[in-house]
Amino acid sequence: MYPSGQPMPQNPAYVTGIPAHHSTTPSEWSTGLCDCTKDCSSCCLTCWCPCITFGQIAEVVDKGTTSCGVHGAIYSILCLFTGCQCIYSCMFRSKLRKQYMLPEQPCNDCLIHCCCQTCAICQEYRELQYRGLDPSLGWEGNLARQNQGVVMPPTGPGEMKR
Repeated sequence: MYPSGQPMPQNPAYVTGIPAHHSTTPSEWSTGLCDCTKDCSSCCLTCWCPCITFGQIAEVVDKGTTSCGVHGAIYSILCLFTGCQCIYSCMFRSKLRKQYMLPEQPCNDCLIHCCCQTCAICQEYRELQYRGLDPSLGWEGNLARQNQGVVMPPTGPGEMKR
C-alpha cells in the first residue's frame, strides 16, 4: 500500500513479488518523473536526505549485494567532496530500467539525475513499490516478506547414519 492508504497496483507478471532478473516484455514507468506527490513521505525524505532513499533503492536494485548504508555513504561522500553523486545514482537508474525493460525517458539517465536528482530518486522508489518491493525494507526484508506463510521443512544437523 502507498502511505496514503491507497492500494498499489499489482503487476500480475510478478507472482512472488520478487521479480525475475529481467522482464521479458517492454513496459512503461508506473508514474511520471514529476509525480512526487503520489508518495509524499518518500518525497520528503528524499528532499531532506537523499542518501537514505538512494541507499534503499540501490540495495534492492543490486539484490542485496551491498547494503543500503554502504550505498548511502558512497552517495554522501560523493555529494560532499565532488558534487557528482548524480553519476553514481544514474548507474542504478540504468540497472532498474534494464531489470524492468523501462524506456529511457524523458531523456537519458545521466541527464535526468543531473537535472532532476530528487524527482528521479522518487520515481525509482515508486517504481519499486509498484513492482511489489518496499525499498525501506531492504533486499532481505523483501525476501522475508515474500516468504511469510511459506512453510519450509526443518533442516537436520547433517546426513542420517545407520
